[in-house]
Amino acid sequence: QRGMGRLAEVPQIVETLCAVLGRRGDLAGKRVVVSAGGTQEPIDPVRVITNRSSGKMGYALAQAARDRGAQVTLVAAPTALPDPACVEMRHVTTVADMREAVLSACAGADVLIMAAAVSDYRPARVAAQKIKKREGEEEEGLLLHLVKNPDFFLEVPEGVLRVGFAAESEDLLANARVKLEGKGMALIAANDITAPDSGFNVDTNKVFLLDRKGGVEELPLLSKYEVGHRILDRVRELLSGPAPS
Repeated sequence: QRGMGRLAEVPQIVETLCAVLGRRGDLAGKRVVVSAGGTQEPIDPVRVITNRSSGKMGYALAQAARDRGAQVTLVAAPTALPDPACVEMRHVTTVADMREAVLSACAGADVLIMAAAVSDYRPARVAAQKIKKREGEEEEGLLLHLVKNPDFFLEVPEGVLRVGFAAESEDLLANARVKLEGKGMALIAANDITAPDSGFNVDTNKVFLLDRKGGVEELPLLSKYEVGHRILDRVRELLSGPAPS
């Protein structure tokens, strides 16, 4: 069937029901911005610098916040995931794109959860045409000069509760603590990307939640949707209590 009478896909129906049933949840009236996926920085019209983020954690967070009544904006770098129902989508590609979309969405927002894997570096020069392999290049190789991307997290308005992620391969808690304090986050979720059940492209995650008071909460292995709810439990507490110092 085609046209107005066509039945919506079952996952979309289920998601819409979850959003409707949860519209009076404990985050009703709150505006939550979530970022997801891995940004891409172009080298030439064909190639990019990116990372292995699937976007699954950010999408699960957006769905969990929606199911608790929040008004959700999902700023998504390229992923293979379908857009969740009842969520405002803003699709982006580069870090510059994400910066603009996130800061715009944060105007009047209550919470920002940065689950995206944002590229730290980009090529200093983007070739206008596809870079071709030349004779003898096997010996010489191709050198790319990379420059650092600005950290727009520090530009988020002070009134927005900021939550981040630390995807680490070593010194997990120490690196997460540095990131938490250096970026003025209220909460950070740290996960070991080398673990097979909490790395990239899997549906589960095992995280530690670190707060500004020095607390560390170790969560068991959970689905990413359940991890999203555990993070939002902490967000709800932070929104109802005094602002973190």
